Amino acid sequence: MTSSMDTPPNRRAPWWFNLTGHLLEPWLKLRRDPAEPAALLKAGVPVCYVIERDGLSDALILERACREAGLPSPMQPLAGTRRRRSVFALGRSDGLLWGRNRQRSPKDALGQLARALEDDPSRDVQIVPVSIYVGRAPSRDSGWFRVLFSENWVMVGHFRRLLALLLNGRDTVVQFSAPVSLREALAEAGAIAPERFARKIARVLRVHFRRIRAAVIGPDLSHKRTVVDAVLNAEPVRAAISATASKEKISHAKAWRRAQKLMLEIAADYSHPVVRSASFVLSNFWNKLYDGIAMHHFDKARAAAPGYEVVYVPSHRSHADYLLMSYQLHHSGVVVPHIAAGANLNLPVIGPILRRGGAFFLRRSFKGNALYSVVFNEYVAQLIDRGVPMEYFIEGGRSRTGRLLAPRAGMLAMTVRAFLRAPRRPVLFQPVYIGYEKLMEGKSYAGELSGKPKEKESLIGLLKGLKVLRQRYGHVALNFGEPIELTPLLDVASAQWRESSGDPDAKPEWLSGVVDRLAQQIQVNINRAADVNPINLLALALLATPKHAMAEADLLAQLELSKTLLEALPYSDRVTLTPLDPAAIIAYGEQMGWIRRVAHPLGDVLVADDEQAVLLSYFRNNVLHLTATAAWVACCFLNNRRMSRSSVIRLGKLIYPFIQGELFLPWDSEGFGQQLQATIDFFVRRGLLESTGEGRVLERGPGQDDAAYQLKVIGRSLIQAFERYYITLAALAKNGPHTLTAAELENACTLTAQRLSLLSEQAAPEFFDKALFRGFIQKLRERKVVWTDDAGKLDYDSALEDMVRDARVILAREVRHSILKITPGGEDRQEADRDDEEAVRLAAPHDATPPDASPADLHARHVEAAHRAHLHEPVEPVAPAAPTDAQRPD
Repeated sequence: MTSSMDTPPNRRAPWWFNLTGHLLEPWLKLRRDPAEPAALLKAGVPVCYVIERDGLSDALILERACREAGLPSPMQPLAGTRRRRSVFALGRSDGLLWGRNRQRSPKDALGQLARALEDDPSRDVQIVPVSIYVGRAPSRDSGWFRVLFSENWVMVGHFRRLLALLLNGRDTVVQFSAPVSLREALAEAGAIAPERFARKIARVLRVHFRRIRAAVIGPDLSHKRTVVDAVLNAEPVRAAISATASKEKISHAKAWRRAQKLMLEIAADYSHPVVRSASFVLSNFWNKLYDGIAMHHFDKARAAAPGYEVVYVPSHRSHADYLLMSYQLHHSGVVVPHIAAGANLNLPVIGPILRRGGAFFLRRSFKGNALYSVVFNEYVAQLIDRGVPMEYFIEGGRSRTGRLLAPRAGMLAMTVRAFLRAPRRPVLFQPVYIGYEKLMEGKSYAGELSGKPKEKESLIGLLKGLKVLRQRYGHVALNFGEPIELTPLLDVASAQWRESSGDPDAKPEWLSGVVDRLAQQIQVNINRAADVNPINLLALALLATPKHAMAEADLLAQLELSKTLLEALPYSDRVTLTPLDPAAIIAYGEQMGWIRRVAHPLGDVLVADDEQAVLLSYFRNNVLHLTATAAWVACCFLNNRRMSRSSVIRLGKLIYPFIQGELFLPWDSEGFGQQLQATIDFFVRRGLLESTGEGRVLERGPGQDDAAYQLKVIGRSLIQAFERYYITLAALAKNGPHTLTAAELENACTLTAQRLSLLSEQAAPEFFDKALFRGFIQKLRERKVVWTDDAGKLDYDSALEDMVRDARVILAREVRHSILKITPGGEDRQEADRDDEEAVRLAAPHDATPPDASPADLHARHVEAAHRAHLHEPVEPVAPAAPTDAQRPD
């Protein structure tokens, strides 16, 4: 690697250096990155290494890494110069425990090299930055004391470095960066003095090492005080402090102390030793709780992250979410993000630990406290400006139903505004789907949905909750979805968005639209990365039966159909599906305690008991969006034997905006129509539907048919959503226009659903969830189906009457009548019986002339009523003068 004419005598390293290296060798195990760094170097050009910190240990590690990689030794003289060694350090450490970073050496070395190149223009030297990390990734078997001496940002002294080597030396990483031609750098710098050139190169090298260290062990936020001071000295915060002092007539010093107190309440106090210690503890904790934690598509997320400010936006289903995400990221060699946590988790003992693990705390509401709002916004801006990865849950709280909640875009808005203020580093939002097979909070969720008040978090409650360690919770999946770049969204919203940069108070009119679209896309991408586990599939099948029971043969067939459907019509390329076959899925469900087997001479029956069935609804809702298209097609045949293909698709497109808003589906109206076509074709191939009339007419078999039974199980997974929609429409129509406010309608719908659940078969807890009714009412307003008059009451036109009529194609007559009877309000204006014929006409095929009903067709209705007794499906009686099969609800 050196020029032959200038190669100095081969001077060996001092005897004591070689002796120390031999003594230290058993304690060191090196991992080079890249594995073959020699490929980075230019042949024939002298090599000079630069390391971040001076010290004997780093020199020994570098010398051994170079020897093992076949690189020139750093201990030999540098060819063509007067330097006795081919290495220099950016800083020196003094002291036994903690060191002081002195920066004279690099400028002296670089100045000396620059002068050597000036003396001989034909010479060049390639500078190779080498980063050395001792104890970056202790193994799961590493002791607690070893973790405390892992690599961090603190400049340690000789004794602490020795302890780190003895404890963690076998986990040492030596990272070689691409070489820099000193000749080329000198040419680019122009005619400047060697001393000035040396300062410039030293500054560039320091920035380089800081970036590498930040990527490997995270940003330097070990001292909370530095961030606190930066926030309190920011112009927006200083202005807010002055405004508070003026408004409340208090001294500026008192207002400043209040801001400081708020900042200390909010800010994380990130500690690398605590993070590494927590990783060590959690590895044992997860082993007690879970049978395995899987990450899917993480390699894609890691590849997309470099160069971006990464914001992780996972689904929120359990308190374990934060810990699982941080643990898995740290275990995979990625920087642990700073996590926005609710102030309710800032408990004694627990709060400080979470804070040192990267949690920063926010209150549920910022209303009435302008100073708090400004301080918090500035803190988020500081994190983004420093390149700190963040994590927050845009649902605002844990989902109690298993569905994704409507997003609350407060943190998203703060992130976007912080980026607009200083768009130095592009922002990338990384959606993550977190899937469980059993939840620690399952019973409390069911209680809250049933009306019990939410228990406030407390240290005593946490200690009581340790009993969860006695149970096993199956497997957990973290699926990384398609990332979302912020810049393209801004480009679409406004070509001039960069003009608002630098103004911390800028709120352009297009900002709210960007934040809303971003929030929706995050939820869509989370759902597009769903993991379908065995419990999800069991819940989809068993909860579609009123008694939550199925014959084993039927359950095996239904599980096989569900898996085949998800494989044949993939929702997205990031959805993952359990590899277990149907028999293994049933066995696993029994092992987990979700279902029990009832032996019977005619064939075993698998049952989910009432309490388990309520909890299983959570896991059905996790993946309900994956089967929404199939469920809609199947719903069309719950009460109809025949429908035209065009009617199924037309009605599907009408109802789609409401299903899309509830389940965060990814298609537009035309895309959903194409999915419906593909699903219908799948059902025809499987024999669940028969296509006649050149594909224009669809028909299912009679109720006693196995294919019809499978179709009904699929359809019933979504039927309660349509019942909720009908309750809302019926309440509006029954009370009339200009009668109810949106809040009154929401309350009336909730009460109706609660009563209907008590009077009929047991419904899932979310059936009377106010949030779902609120979302549907909001979607009606967005679609201009209803609107608010001057008095704040809801008004509507004939479009609502059309929706009520269309709903009758899907819902059974008994369900419709029960809803109309229970719903509070005036006389029923709809007269359901009067419109039944119109609803049937809409569902019937218009392009085929079916034969008249035969006695066998009429008899099939009565046979269907007796078949599948455990389904308890209501079947409408057949009048003697019944219409033809094509026109009759079945």
